[in-house]
Amino acid sequence: MIGKALTRVFGSKNDRVLKQIKPLVNRINELESTVASLDDAQLAARTVEFRERFAKGENLDQLLPEAFATMREAGKRVLGERHYDVQLIGGVILHQGKIAEMKTGEGKTLTSTLPVYLNAIPGKGVHLVTVNDYLAARDAEWMGKVYNFLGMSVGKIIHDMGDDERRQAYAADVTYGTNNEFGFDYLRDNMKFEMSDFCQRGFNFAIVDEVDSILIDEARTPLIISGPAEISTEMYGNVDKIMGSFKADEHYLVDEKAKQVTLTEEGVALGEELLGVENLYEPESIEQLHHLNQALKAHTLFQRDIDYIVKNGEVVIVDEFTGRTMEGRRYSDGLHQALEAKEHVKIEKENQTLASITFQNYFRMYDKLSGMTGTADTEASEFKNIYDLDVVIMPTNMPMVRKDFADVIYKNIAAKERAVIREIKALHEKGQPVLVGTISIDVSEKISRLLKKEKVEHEVLNAKQHDREAEIIADAGQYGKVTIATNMAGRGTDIKLSKESKEAGGLHILGTSRHESRRIDNQLRGRSGRQGDPGSSRFFLSLEDDLLRIFGSGRISGIMDKLGMEEDEPIEHNLISRAIENAQKKVEGHNFDIRKHLLEYDDVMNKQREVIYRQRREVLSGSDLAEVVQDMIADQKELLISSFSNSRLASEDWNWDGFEEQMLELFQVKVDWDDSDKSGMDAESFREKVSAMIDDHYKSQEEYNGVDTQRHLERVILLQMVDTHWKDHLLSMDHLKQGIGLRGYGQKKPLDEYKKEGYNLFIRMIETVKQETVKTLMRVRIMQEDDVERLEAERRERLETERAQAKLNKGPAGEETPVAQPEKREGDKIGRNAPCSCGSGKKFKKCCGKPN
Repeated sequence: MIGKALTRVFGSKNDRVLKQIKPLVNRINELESTVASLDDAQLAARTVEFRERFAKGENLDQLLPEAFATMREAGKRVLGERHYDVQLIGGVILHQGKIAEMKTGEGKTLTSTLPVYLNAIPGKGVHLVTVNDYLAARDAEWMGKVYNFLGMSVGKIIHDMGDDERRQAYAADVTYGTNNEFGFDYLRDNMKFEMSDFCQRGFNFAIVDEVDSILIDEARTPLIISGPAEISTEMYGNVDKIMGSFKADEHYLVDEKAKQVTLTEEGVALGEELLGVENLYEPESIEQLHHLNQALKAHTLFQRDIDYIVKNGEVVIVDEFTGRTMEGRRYSDGLHQALEAKEHVKIEKENQTLASITFQNYFRMYDKLSGMTGTADTEASEFKNIYDLDVVIMPTNMPMVRKDFADVIYKNIAAKERAVIREIKALHEKGQPVLVGTISIDVSEKISRLLKKEKVEHEVLNAKQHDREAEIIADAGQYGKVTIATNMAGRGTDIKLSKESKEAGGLHILGTSRHESRRIDNQLRGRSGRQGDPGSSRFFLSLEDDLLRIFGSGRISGIMDKLGMEEDEPIEHNLISRAIENAQKKVEGHNFDIRKHLLEYDDVMNKQREVIYRQRREVLSGSDLAEVVQDMIADQKELLISSFSNSRLASEDWNWDGFEEQMLELFQVKVDWDDSDKSGMDAESFREKVSAMIDDHYKSQEEYNGVDTQRHLERVILLQMVDTHWKDHLLSMDHLKQGIGLRGYGQKKPLDEYKKEGYNLFIRMIETVKQETVKTLMRVRIMQEDDVERLEAERRERLETERAQAKLNKGPAGEETPVAQPEKREGDKIGRNAPCSCGSGKKFKKCCGKPN
C-alpha cells in the first residue's frame, strides 16, 4: 500500500529514469536547426571533429547531444527517416548500458544508430548483435549507408565467411553479426597459433537486438566447438532396435516437467535381457546404460517436427522459442546420435569438446553491454542478476489502440481447433488480416490442413519455410491475408498494414495456445498495433494443452465439469487468466533455474578458460618465454631433488637407480656417478650437483639449436602442450559434471564438489603441461646441415652394402651360395628396455637395437 502511494506521488523508477533523460532530448532538439544548416561535407566532417575532441579529453556523455543531432540529420538525408523523440530516449538508454523495451514497430533498428555512432567515435569498434544472418546482412546494408555517409566503416559477420573477411569486418567501426558467430569467433581465435590470425580485436561495446531471445532463451545451451571422438556409433543402432519392447509406466516413467525419463526395475531387467548384460549398473556396462537412457529420451521426450526436423538426411534442431532451424548445432552427450538412430539416418560420430563458453560469460566480457527488445520486463530480475542490466520501458510514439481480448478455454483440443477455424474464417471473410501463432511445426501444419478443407487461402511460416521468413511476415498485413507462424519467426521485420486492412480492423493476432513464457506471448501480441495502428488479439486454449496439463491446476477442469459445460462452449474468467499466468511463472522459474545452474558450472570453467586463453595470448604475442621456461625447469628440478634426497637416510641408501631413471626420463641427462661420488653426499650438495647438470644440459640444447631457434621452440612446444592437455581437461570436466550430481546422495552440495574437483583437475593439468614441456625441450634437437649430410652418406652406404649382400646370396647356378653367418656379440647382452650404449638416451629397442 505504502509503495503504491509513493509511486503515485513520485512516479515509478521507470518514470524517474525517463524524466532524467528529457533535458538531453530537449538539448538535441535545440541543435536540430543548427545541424540542418550544414551541407553534406560539413555534416560528415563532424565525425573527425568528435574524434579529435575525444582524443583531447572530452568524454562520450559530453559529446552525446551533438553526436545524436548529427546522426538524426544524417538519417533524414540518407534514409529519409527522422528519429522520433522516443527513439532519442531509447538511444540514450542504450548508451547508458541498459535494456530499452520498445514495442514492435517503434523503430529499434533506427534507434540503435544513435548509440552505435556515438560509441564508435573512440575507434575501438561497436558490435551490433542480431538473431540471424538475414537481419545482420539487412541491417548492415540498410543502416550502413548512414554510417558510411558520416565517414565510418561497417562490416558484417555471417556464416561461411573466411577468416580474412571476418578480420576485415571486425576491424570496421561498426560490426553486425549473430550471437553465434561472435561467440564462435572468440572460441576459434583462442585455438589459433598466430596472433595475426585472430579475427576479433576486443570487446568494447555491444548492443544486442532481441536481447531477450539471445540472452535468455538461447542462454540455456552453451556454444561448443567439438571434434570427432574415436567412439563407435554401432551401439546407437543396436539399442534403437530394442526400443519397441519398452512400454510407458511399465518399463519407464516420464517426467515432462523436468524433461527426464527414468527406467523402472522392470525396465532395467528388460534392458539387461535384451542387451545381454548381467548388470547394467556395473562399471563395465555403464556405456550400455547411457545409450539406453539416451534412446529412451529420443523416443519419449523429443518429437519430430516439434523439437527437430529431418532435412536432407540430417536431424536438424528447431529452436523452441523462435521456430527457426539451428543448422550445425547438435545435442550433446550422444542424444543427437540417438535421434539419428530413431529416424534411421546416418549416425555421425560422437564429438569431444575442444572449446566452449556460455552466452552469459561471452557477453559479460564486453566493457559495456546494452540491448533492445519488445519484451524484457517479465525477465527484468534475471537481466539484473546475471548481466547487471536494468530494463527501461519506453513510451510509444503513438498511443496503443490494439484491443486485447480475454483468453477463451475449451475442454479439449478438438473443440479448440474448431473454434480457431471458425474465427479465422469469419475474419477472413470480412478482409481483416490474421496472424495465427502456433508453438510447433506440427500444430501449424495441422491448422493449415483444416484451413485447406475450408478453402481458406493462407501462408505457413515455420522452420521448413525458413528462407522465405522476411517475405512472408512483411506481407502478413495485407487485406484478407491469413498467415500461420510458428512461435515468433519473423521477428525483426515490420508488418505494415494496407489502407483496406486498417479499415477492416487491423491485424488480428490469434494464438492457438499459450507459450511456456509470458514474454513469447507478448511478442506475438506485439506484432499488432504498431505506431498507433488498429488491431486486436485473442488466445485460444484447451485443458489438454501441454502448459495446463503439465503445470496448470486441476481446479479449472473441475469447475467446467461442475458447470456441465459442453465441448464447444468456451469459458472466459479471471480465474482462468490467473491459473495460466501462474503456470507460466512456474515454467519461467524452472527455466531460470536451468540457466542459473548452467552458469554456475560454467563460472568454474570460465576462470580456468581465462587463465589458459591468457597464457596462449602471452605465448602468441611473441614475448620472450625464456624466464617462464626456466621457472618450469626449476619447478621440475625441485620436485625431482626433493623426492630423492632423504635426510633421514645415508646417501648410500638413497634410491639411486630410480633417480638416474628419472633424470634420463625427465631431463635427458645421463648420470655417470660412481659409488665414491654418491657416498657422504648431503641434500644441499646433491641439489647443487643435480641443478648444475640440468642447467648445463639445457645450455647445450640452446647452443646446439641456436638461441633464436630455441626461443621459437619454447613457444611452439608450450602452445602444443597447453592445447593438447586443455582438450583432455575439458573431456575430464565433462565427465565430472555428468557424475557430480550423485554426490548429493552423500549430503554434499554437487556444485561445491564440482568446484573442488575441478580445481584439483586444473592444477594437475597445469603440472602436466609444465612437465611435458620441459621433457620435450630437453630432448628436441633441430637437425643441422652436417647431420643431414652425415645421415644421407650413411643411408647410401647401407644401400650399397645391402645390394652387394643380395648379389652374393644369388650367385651363379651350380655354385654354392655363401650363407650369411650370425654376428657374434662382444660383451654383455643389452636388455631391450635398457638405455642404448651409444649415448643417445633412447632405449636400446628404439635405437641401435631397432630392427631394420
